[in-house]
Amino acid sequence: MSAPGEVPAALELAGVTRIFRQGGVELAVLNGIDLALRPGELVALVGPSGAGKSTLLHLAGLLERPDAGEVRIAGQECGGLNDERRTQLRRATLGFVYQFHHLLPEFSALENVMIPQMIAGVARGAARDKAATLLRRVGLGERLSHRPARLSGGEQQRVAIMRALANDPKILLADEPTGNLDHATAESVMATLIEVTRATGLAALIATHNLDLARRLDRIVAVEGGRLQTMR
Repeated sequence: MSAPGEVPAALELAGVTRIFRQGGVELAVLNGIDLALRPGELVALVGPSGAGKSTLLHLAGLLERPDAGEVRIAGQECGGLNDERRTQLRRATLGFVYQFHHLLPEFSALENVMIPQMIAGVARGAARDKAATLLRRVGLGERLSHRPARLSGGEQQRVAIMRALANDPKILLADEPTGNLDHATAESVMATLIEVTRATGLAALIATHNLDLARRLDRIVAVEGGRLQTMR
């Protein structure tokens, strides 16, 4: 918990445990995880495949519920919220970027960034203007009308990042956002991600296998054996 007068953590996990059950066997993928992200902080989440990085991100993003412990967003404990309220909070507060961009193939780059805004109730014209501004910010001003199939892998991932930021979230969660890209493109996309999140004051938790990229962030934490260790 935050001390009196201290800005609350944008995201806080306290004693979070996640257990998977199969055939009568229980496996604690995460066991008593504690993690706090402050506004403006970029944290790399590393660990071997299967260690629980994606599970941790799903819990932080209110896509799953922990078996024990608490997930707090801006100081609000989310465990007691019903599904509708969790969805509302997720839409208003969280942005997600995945390894595979998951852009809607039948829509243009501009429309892909407009859609989450319109779902949130933003008027079409305002959503179009903001989407264009965001995409121009990352060098895609000449690609607004292009559908994903006409964009490179790096361009598609930039669109996905801007889509995640379209509704001004307070927290960005990214699951291997450069894992499907070549080295040069991964460097460029990560630079975009860092520049944009720092400029907007987001708290960002970025899962990655790439330690060179992880070292560019403020802090590195590792999931191993169900526990979380601070590496830097």
